[in-house]
Order: sequence, then structure tokens, then C-alpha cells
Amino acid sequence: VQLQAYGGGLVQAGGSLRLSCAASGRTFSSNAMGWFRQAPGKEREFVSVINWSVGSTYFADSVKGRFTISRDNAKNTVYLQMNSLKPEDTAVYYCAAHYSGSYYYDGAYNIWGQGTQVTVSS
Repeated sequence: VQLQAYGGGLVQAGGSLRLSCAASGRTFSSNAMGWFRQAPGKEREFVSVINWSVGSTYFADSVKGRFTISRDNAKNTVYLQMNSLKPEDTAVYYCAAHYSGSYYYDGAYNIWGQGTQVTVSS
């Protein structure tokens, strides 16, 4: 199974971007898909996650009310809609397939996409 993340780019503060993450390969059986991000000089941090079957969603406090996450089960694709972007949202964003454990912990994910750069200018 491979994850392909795309949709990043350069945007001004207050703008929007939509990231996509498509899973391909053999049967994809993960129960949830998450997004993490890593800014230069900082540790990777949880952003959001969605459960494939029931659609439950969770967000980091820093993005609540600004980001939404959705999925298209038929396409094995998850979307992260990012609105009201701030310069502090600048990071490489990674999608990952959840395996076991807390949704908020990156060690609970066993398949990672290649990352897509999001840059928010002030």
C-alpha cells in the first residue's frame, strides 16, 4: 500500500488549501487516516484524523474551527480542507494510515505518505 499526498503550495495568510491523500496498492485495511505536520526545527505533530467507517473526526486544538477532514471511501482518499491559514501552519504535511493505538501519536501509524509542503506567507 502506498499513500500519495498532494495539494500543498504557497498561500497568503487567511487563504485556503485542500490537501488530498490517496491510498493505492493492495487492499487497504486501515481503520483511520491521519494528517501530521512538521515545521522546520520542530517535532512532527498531530493535525487531524478521520475514521474510515463511521467518519469520526478529531483535530488538534491549533486547527479546530479552521480545518476540516473528510473521506471518499470509494476512492480511498482523504481530504484536509485548511481555511484561515496562518503563518504558523507552515510545515510539511504528511498523511498516514492508522494501525494501532492513540490517534494522536505518530507511532500508531504504520504507512506514511511522502509529505507535501504548505507555506503560508504573512
